[in-house]
Amino acid sequence: MKVSLLITSLLLSCIFNCYSKVESFENDSLSVDKLNELGYNIRLTDPEQTIKHAEKALSLANKISYGNGIAEAQRVMGIGYFYIWKNEKALSYYLRSLSGFKNSNYKPGLAKVYNNIGNLYREIDLEKGLMYFNQSLVLANQLKMADLIAGTNLNIGIIYFRQKKYSLALSCFEKAHKIFTDLNNPIGTTQSLHNQGVIYFNLKRTDLAEKILLESIVNAKKNELNNTVASINLTLTAIYINQSKFDKAEEALNEGKAYTELVKDPKLQQDYTFTSYQLEYKRKNYKQALDYLREVYTQDSIQFNNIESQKIGLLQEQQRHMEREKQTLILIERQKTNRVMLWASVIVFILLAAVIMLLYINNKKKAKTNKQLQTLNDEVSLQKENLDRINHNLEEIITERTLDLQIKNKKLSEYSAHLSHQIRSPIATMKGLMMLEEDDLIENEEFVKEISKCINDIDDKIRNINANLHSLENKEL
Repeated sequence: MKVSLLITSLLLSCIFNCYSKVESFENDSLSVDKLNELGYNIRLTDPEQTIKHAEKALSLANKISYGNGIAEAQRVMGIGYFYIWKNEKALSYYLRSLSGFKNSNYKPGLAKVYNNIGNLYREIDLEKGLMYFNQSLVLANQLKMADLIAGTNLNIGIIYFRQKKYSLALSCFEKAHKIFTDLNNPIGTTQSLHNQGVIYFNLKRTDLAEKILLESIVNAKKNELNNTVASINLTLTAIYINQSKFDKAEEALNEGKAYTELVKDPKLQQDYTFTSYQLEYKRKNYKQALDYLREVYTQDSIQFNNIESQKIGLLQEQQRHMEREKQTLILIERQKTNRVMLWASVIVFILLAAVIMLLYINNKKKAKTNKQLQTLNDEVSLQKENLDRINHNLEEIITERTLDLQIKNKKLSEYSAHLSHQIRSPIATMKGLMMLEEDDLIENEEFVKEISKCINDIDDKIRNINANLHSLENKEL
C-alpha cells in the first residue's frame, strides 16, 4: 500500500513539473512574440527602441530555446539596424534569421526575411533587391499572407520607380494600396499613397500628386510615421518649387528637415540639401544656392563612397555568412557522424550486454539442469542400491529354496524308490496269482482271498503315500 502511494505521488509530481514547464514555456514564448511585435511596430518611429526590444526578445528566446522566436528577434533587430543605416549589421542579423527559419522550415518567416533583405539591397543593388522581393512574393502568395503580399508589391514598385518604369511601379503601388485598405492597415495605406503621389509627380501630374501627398501626410502624422512625413515633405517641396510657391516650399522644406533630424536618415538629409539648393536657385539666391551645391557634391562623394563601402561590406558579410554556414554544415556532419558512432556503440553495447545476459541465463539454466540431473542420479543410485540389496536377498532366498527343493527332491526320489519297491511286491504277488489261476493251480476262493489281500495292501500303501505327501506339504507351509 505504501509503495503504491509513493509511486502515485511521484507520478503526480512528474506530471505537475512537466505541466509547469510547458506552461512556463508558453508564457515565455508569448513574451518573446510580444516583444518582437512591439519592436517591429515602432520601426518607423523609433528604430533604436526596435533594436532594444529585439535584444530582449532574443535573450529570452535563447533561454527557453525558442527557435522561431530567436530567428524573428534577429529579423526585427536587422530591421532596426536597417532604419539607422547600419546595413552591414542588418544583413548579418537577416542572414542569421534566414538560417534559423530554414532550419525549422518556417516558410512565413522565410518570406519576411527575403523581403527584408530585398529592402537592404534596394538602396544599393536594384537587381539583387528585386530578386529577393520576388522570392518573398512567391512564398507570400503560396501562404496567402495578404499583408506581406501588399508590402512586397510596395517594395517592388519602389524598384520599378528607380528604374524609371513608372507604369509598372504605379500598378504595384495601387495593388498594395487596395490590399492594405482591405486589411485596414493605416501604415501600409499611407506608404502606398505616398509612393503613388511620387509617381504622379514624376509623370508631371502635379495637382493629383499634391492631393494624394497631402492626404497621405495627414495619415503619416496621425500614425507617427516620421520617416514617411519627411519623405512626403520632400516631394511636396519639389512640387511647390515647380509651381513657384516658394513660401509653401520653404514651409514643407523646414518641416521635412525637422523630421529628418528625428529619424537621422543620411540619404534624406542629402536629398533635403539638394532640394534646398533647388529652392534657393529658383529664388535666384545664387550665393546660398552655391553653398548648398558644394554641400551636395561633398555629400554625393561621401554617399558614393558609403554606397561602395556598403556594397563591399555586404559582400564581405555574405562571404562571412557563407563561411559560417559551411563551418556549421561541417559541424553538423561531424555531429551526425558522432551521433551515428554513439548509436552504433550503444547498439553494440546493448547486443554485448544481451549476449552476456543470454550466456549468464544459459549458464544458470545449465547449472540448474546439472543440479537436477545430479539429484536424479543420486536417486537412481539409491534405487540401484535398494534393487541390489533386494536382488541379493532374493538370490539368498532362491538359493535357500533351491537347496531345500534339492533336499526334498532327493527325499522324494528315495521315497519314490522305496514306494516303488513296496508297491511292486503286491503287484508281483497278484501277477503270480494270475498265472496260478490260468494254470488252475489255485482254488477260486483262495484266489479271491489273496487278490483281495493284495488290493488292500496296495490301498494301504497308496493311503500311506497320500498321508506322507500331505504331511510334506504342511511342513513346507
